[in-house]
Amino acid sequence: MFKNIKNTLLIFTLVVLSPVHIHAGAQQTEDEIVAAIRDKALKSPLAYEILESLTTEVGHRMPGTPQDAKAVDWAVKKLKSLKFDKVWTEPVSFKTWVRRHESAYIIAPYEHELKVTALGYSVPTPDQGIEAEVIHFNTIEDLIDSKADSAKGKIVFISRKMERFKDGSGYGPAVRARGNGASEAALKGAVAVVIRSIGTDSHRLPHTGMMRYKDNVVQIPAAAISNPDADLLERIFARQQPVKMKLQLNSGPGEEYTSQNVIAEMSGSELPDQKIIIGGHLDSWDLGTGAIDDGAGVAITVAAAKLIGASGYRPKRTIRVILWANEEQGLIGAKAYAKAHQQEMPLHVTGAESDFGAGKIYAFSSHVSPDNLQLVNRMSQLMTPLGIKYVNNQARPGPDLIPLFEQGMSVFALHQDGTDYFDVHHTADDTLDKVDPQNLAQNVAAYVVFAYLTANSEQKISR
Repeated sequence: MFKNIKNTLLIFTLVVLSPVHIHAGAQQTEDEIVAAIRDKALKSPLAYEILESLTTEVGHRMPGTPQDAKAVDWAVKKLKSLKFDKVWTEPVSFKTWVRRHESAYIIAPYEHELKVTALGYSVPTPDQGIEAEVIHFNTIEDLIDSKADSAKGKIVFISRKMERFKDGSGYGPAVRARGNGASEAALKGAVAVVIRSIGTDSHRLPHTGMMRYKDNVVQIPAAAISNPDADLLERIFARQQPVKMKLQLNSGPGEEYTSQNVIAEMSGSELPDQKIIIGGHLDSWDLGTGAIDDGAGVAITVAAAKLIGASGYRPKRTIRVILWANEEQGLIGAKAYAKAHQQEMPLHVTGAESDFGAGKIYAFSSHVSPDNLQLVNRMSQLMTPLGIKYVNNQARPGPDLIPLFEQGMSVFALHQDGTDYFDVHHTADDTLDKVDPQNLAQNVAAYVVFAYLTANSEQKISR
């Protein structure tokens, strides 16, 4: 419906920029206003247009790269073109990490090239690479429980498969191997670690992602191989012969860099100093074009704020959209924002972040005080036509909202269907064709309901 980009400008003018109209003679209740903007959002191509622009005109937004700077410039221009009341940037500084050449080969007992990618912040191998016997562990827990010198002089291979769940709950147990595998392998004497990609796909595309070294532990190179290649390696191990691998990673630490959080507001009509926070992270990994992670979140929240701002019915409080810098390498932009705005925390009323792709929202949860639940009930009623149900008052913050949540801000979580999210997460397959425009519009409609009701509430939302 929305993929014909040539018609986008006409549709945008007719659907988005025209004010919301309530049926003649009807009482213009808040619920009717919200429902009208919600229904307009369902028909609007704006989010898809924004995402198409970002992925086409910028592409990947690896922190600290020239693409990072292009993304900031793109975001400022886009938000100004959408006539947000205020648009500005705030600096975020960090040490960079640079991806260069990477390769892996099984050289015995059978010769195979493996599809491999360095994990974020991995140290490089020596220039000539590492050639060593491979030792196999099913899980990182098996590695931790092995004897002290179990991997001495070897490359550790961890093969645990991530399980597929709608809510993405298979990620946490599997991702420990990515985050801590290198240090745990080094403690057992390993010279490198290679993990099965943290993903649910069967594509021959490895998943990158962040890892961390423990203090006072030798730093060894860390990489992920694609799921089919991990399957191959397991089949070779089943033949009970020594396995030898050559690994070469030239990626490594780079220079200090200053990026920007990009921030925009649709000002409130009565309480403009009080803020409702929505947004997503502007950066991405470098293998794809960052459509799912997190271009979709950028597009969804920008479009929701724009639709509310253009409706002719401004809510009382300001809706602030934050496009955070460098989420992928440790919530760097989120931490910088929380520090810079610490004295203003009482004015940060509540927030929700979109950072789980572009699947339909099927449920939402809150983390608010009991006396706010009447508003949550109204929100549920307006979400029901979107196929969204309320689940509980135990919401956890999106990643970039964690620092604000820790300082006392209430949060909501709009739960997206992540059944297929980890098929493309952090891979070269994270591209625009994976996004369904109608699902994206449904997300925008849900964020419209959340943002408008919380911004216009007579009662301040609190923990």
